[in-house]
Formats: sequence, C-alpha cells, structure tokens
Amino acid sequence: MEKYIEIGLETMHLTLLLALPMLMAGLIAGLSISIFQATTQINEMTLSFIPKILIVGVVLIVLMPWMLGHVMDFTTTLWSQIKTITG
Repeated sequence: MEKYIEIGLETMHLTLLLALPMLMAGLIAGLSISIFQATTQINEMTLSFIPKILIVGVVLIVLMPWMLGHVMDFTTTLWSQIKTITG
C-alpha cells in the first residue's frame, strides 16, 4: 500500500513539473496583455485570448523534448518496478 502512495505522489510531482512552464507562460502573457489593455483602454477579448494560446503553444513545442524525457524516465521506472509492486 505504501508503494502505491509513493507512485501517486511521484505522478503528481511529475504532472506539476510538466504543467508549470506552460502555466507560468500563460500567466505572464495574460498579465502583460492585461497591463497593455489597461494602459491603452482597449477591451478586445481576442487580444487577450489568442496571444496566450500562441505563447503556451510555443512553450509546449520548445519544451517538448524535456517533457518527453521526464515522462519516458518515469514510465521506464514504473515498468521496471511492476514485479515489486504487484508482489
């Protein structure tokens, strides 16, 4: 039972590690766009939505090899531990 909790915690840690760069990029882009809109008094919804999607997409593409490496390491470790986990 203890091993299952450890695997769950590792999974949550990996999920947060992989999601953090995209979330931070979206947060920074959204904050920058909001400041720009407040300064210029432009209230266009697409002005805030489209750049955030593009920036998150670019971050995803740039960091994909790093993310894939982490997922592959985790999966390899998980597959190697199957016999010890199941008994």
